[in-house]
Amino acid sequence: MQLQVARIGKPHGIRGEVTVQVLTDAPEDRFIPGTEFVVEPASSGPLTVSSARWNKDILLLGFEEVADRNQAETLRGAKLFIETADLDEDDDEGWYEHELVGLEARVGDQVVGKVTALNTAPAQDLLMVTTPEGGEILVPFVEQIVPEVNIGEGYILLTPPDGLFELNSEDAAAPGEEGKA
Repeated sequence: MQLQVARIGKPHGIRGEVTVQVLTDAPEDRFIPGTEFVVEPASSGPLTVSSARWNKDILLLGFEEVADRNQAETLRGAKLFIETADLDEDDDEGWYEHELVGLEARVGDQVVGKVTALNTAPAQDLLMVTTPEGGEILVPFVEQIVPEVNIGEGYILLTPPDGLFELNSEDAAAPGEEGKA
């Protein structure tokens, strides 16, 4: 499977460098010289990184296959992908969204929904779980609440705090409405 790690922006300078929108949490590991990317559209690639440097908050990449600004201009909007099979499998610290989406969400032996998305945020990641009734629940993706992710068996185990599933349900009372008749 392929994972998108960047989108090429405009050319930078006359030597074929391009700006890129980084879509990975580990740019220092992904954009090292010698790394080859699968490119969409396929007619633009593959591309091999020859240089990577930061200019303020913008990553600039040079590619072995691109010699000048005119060639760099033809890459604008192209997407860069890596093969997930090529990634280091020793990384037990996290999962990719495509690995999580579709897993059953269980509390004990009870299926409470399916994972439909992973929302990444600076403070913590949130799993979007869609209940059998069609409701959407945001679940903090932390070890205390999601102690087990079993990709092979197709499920995540949840130990939600009291009220987590009721908090986002549509029939929950609005704040301050409890006890009013």
